[in-house]
Amino acid sequence: MKEINLSVSNILESAKQMQRHIGGKISQRWGEYILEVDNSLAKGCIKYIVFDWGVSLIDFNIVFFEDMILIYGTSEYNPIHFFYCTKGFFEHKFNDEEHYKKVEQFHSTITVGSSKSNHQSFFKKDLDIQLNTISIVRKRFLKKRLNISHMLNDKLHNVFVDTQHKNRFAYYGPISLKMADHVNALQNIDNKGITRILQIEGEVYQLLSMHIKMHNTYENSKPLKVSLLKSELKKIRLLAKKIAKNSSKNYTLDEISQNSGLSQAKLQEGFKFLYARTVSEYIRHARLEEARDLMNNSNLNISQIVYSIGFTSRSYFSKIFKEKYGISPNEFKKQIVVSLDDDLK
Repeated sequence: MKEINLSVSNILESAKQMQRHIGGKISQRWGEYILEVDNSLAKGCIKYIVFDWGVSLIDFNIVFFEDMILIYGTSEYNPIHFFYCTKGFFEHKFNDEEHYKKVEQFHSTITVGSSKSNHQSFFKKDLDIQLNTISIVRKRFLKKRLNISHMLNDKLHNVFVDTQHKNRFAYYGPISLKMADHVNALQNIDNKGITRILQIEGEVYQLLSMHIKMHNTYENSKPLKVSLLKSELKKIRLLAKKIAKNSSKNYTLDEISQNSGLSQAKLQEGFKFLYARTVSEYIRHARLEEARDLMNNSNLNISQIVYSIGFTSRSYFSKIFKEKYGISPNEFKKQIVVSLDDDLK
């Protein structure tokens, strides 16, 4: 078992400290540091990025070949950590606790050490880990993001304003597959330069909001009730992705139920839990999103788009498009044409 003590004052130092322990090479582009490793200790990469509002992002996509413990020392840096695991699992505890708590795939965790107790994460060897970590340096964050205070319940508010690090805190959240979609979107950003950084920052802020919302739900004693198994929720998430990729198909609830092996009741419960929509509402949403993309990126006219995405009535399409986006398809298309004309001038 290998222990790595991380007592640093910034993200770059954290990357360098990891490199000293597990090897690899660090590259940098547009403020994003990437530690790539392929040796007897580990294989994969860890990405680090810092924003000017006191927030940093660390993305693990790595396999350790030894059991690994990361020990986060308390210092002036001592951030609040928001963890979300999209693959594998890890375990967490404070140094004076005897047992670790397991954080499984698709679960979120919020932790912060105190001036008297650091915290540590355990990673099992030979396990493929994908872990998204958002860290907040409280003093810097509070100077830049006072507008977030209305989102915080009393417990989280006390954590954020504890800039002297007097108290430790840990929250182990329930399953959330919605977060996984945003983490995947974050990892699949392929733009470069400032556009890439802005897109990453937007997804980080969205994920941070979701962490806070989940804790608020927990504090308000409104547990996220769902009778489905985790394997069933994963299956529904895959179904939703297939629908989004091929939204024009003539789906029926009966057919989806037969093909998935899930009852219609479970399908409806799962879609409402994951996407706050019934199955039919989700299909309609996917079609409207595809229609909007086609208007932006193709030369098809509106009638062609309507039929290509599986609708049979242009008037019905226009009605629900305006309900969703607050603008008619014709007006939306005109705005795109005007924008293109301006770009060509």
